Amino acid sequence: MTTATRAAPAPTSTPPPRTPVAAPNRAGRNPVRLVLRGLVLLVVAVVMLVPLYLLLVNAFKDQQAILADPFGFSGGLTLEHLGRALQNPRFSIVKGYAITVLFVVLVNVFSVLFAGPAAYVIARSDKRLFRVLMVFFLAGTFIPSQVLVIPVVYVLKTLGLMGTIPGYVLFETTLTLPFSIFLYAGFIRTVPRDLDQAAALDGCGRMRTFWRIVFPLMRPAVATMVILNTFSVWNDFVNPQTILGPGSGLYTVTTGIYAAVGQYQTDYTVVFPTLLLAVAPLLVFFVIMQRHIISGLTAGSTKG
Repeated sequence: MTTATRAAPAPTSTPPPRTPVAAPNRAGRNPVRLVLRGLVLLVVAVVMLVPLYLLLVNAFKDQQAILADPFGFSGGLTLEHLGRALQNPRFSIVKGYAITVLFVVLVNVFSVLFAGPAAYVIARSDKRLFRVLMVFFLAGTFIPSQVLVIPVVYVLKTLGLMGTIPGYVLFETTLTLPFSIFLYAGFIRTVPRDLDQAAALDGCGRMRTFWRIVFPLMRPAVATMVILNTFSVWNDFVNPQTILGPGSGLYTVTTGIYAAVGQYQTDYTVVFPTLLLAVAPLLVFFVIMQRHIISGLTAGSTKG
């Protein structure tokens, strides 16, 4: 009589319990660094916003209220001084707006016309000469415009453009070219070359390829440069004051404000409302267009 024997199952070894590995503490999640970063941002915000707050509040207050309590609302608010600033006989703020907007539009148009094709040629060429040329343009971003004013004055006098709109627009456009070419070239390098080859097969030349194919794709970079150039031209004081001069009769917002408040430096009911009228359009423009600045600057930072 046979008995069936069952094989005993082999003992199974249980794996040792795993010790949990602590996740690396990222620098951005460090509470101390977060607090320090918040404090730094708070200090920067206060430094930037306090002057704006003083300008906004004191533009609607009387002289005595400004001197007694510049940070408060004592004495009430009134629109009388703002209306007087709009009707200042020494400077028409509306005319200043018109002239400054004209300069902004002309500078932006010429900047795109000159910097766009130049950046396209530099970005699409593999020759060493164009890389050197790119470094040359990049070096121009480190030269303050005030250093160039005196040489430019002599050049404009020789050409007969001193005190004229074309002379000032050409100089301001030249100041925008280095950074514009740098930003445009970085963006164009992210555009596939296959688009250029396909356009060439369809019979397009290089310039037609740029304006019809590549340029429409550069909208983020162009929007960023338009914003930065607008800020630069609107806030510029030294260049229009030197190149245009009081004798030309052409006042931008900044030079007009200087002429309007020059003899009223202690009359804050003239200074604050006039300054508010000068910066208000730029603040509104910045709030509307600020999202394009970061997107345009980062659009050409990676390739692919």
